[in-house]
Amino acid sequence: MRDQRMTGYAPVALPGVTPEDTIIVQSRVVGCDGGGGALGHPLVYLRIEDKQVTCPYCSRTHVLAEGAGDDHGH
Repeated sequence: MRDQRMTGYAPVALPGVTPEDTIIVQSRVVGCDGGGGALGHPLVYLRIEDKQVTCPYCSRTHVLAEGAGDDHGH
């Protein structure tokens, strides 16, 4: 489902179905493959614009750690 206010996709959370995983990361660009090996999803790279980003495939939320993510031009 397209989020009307943002440029990315925002999954619709379903209690008991959608994972509530929150992963603390050190970089603004994160790779997500669902963490399930063959049962996961295709590897996608997500960019954290502000503080967090949610994967459109598996609904895992990647949160930028405090003081991290300057990336210095990367």
